[in-house]
Amino acid sequence: MPVKKENIRIGFGYDIHRLAKNRRLILGGVQIPHQFGLLGHSDADVLCHAIADSLLGAVAAGDIGRYFPNTDPKFKDISSLLLLKKTALIVKTAGYRIANIDSMVIAESPKLSPHIGDMQKNIALALGIKKSQVSIKATTNEGLGDIGRGKGICAFANALAERTK
Repeated sequence: MPVKKENIRIGFGYDIHRLAKNRRLILGGVQIPHQFGLLGHSDADVLCHAIADSLLGAVAAGDIGRYFPNTDPKFKDISSLLLLKKTALIVKTAGYRIANIDSMVIAESPKLSPHIGDMQKNIALALGIKKSQVSIKATTNEGLGDIGRGKGICAFANALAERTK
């Protein structure tokens, strides 16, 4: 049975963090060996943050800072997978289910392709969806800008949500 267009919603998310010494590099809930990690209040997982924002946007529920402010000590160094679990509950409470996620991580290094399967699995588990509903792609910035000079990593995400109520 076809889904009525008024019952589907699309959201967009973006996040960026600087790379810093003495931090772990966490993307999609996977710790990736690297000389630098992402600087932020939580684990600074730009992929999870972009996905959370895309989901919140899809159900017109604001942004990640509204629910998980970087000024709140209870979110200090928290796993962003936990934030995704809480985001999935917000989506469900709003009367929607997550249909799919499409995302892109932009990093000059390290090579992310060996980790994408684990990232998909972690994100799907956190959101209560199938791994096949989570698309993650990675690319570089071809040496351009601060991302291209290895000073940071960013991520973009789109989410499709379907009304359940």
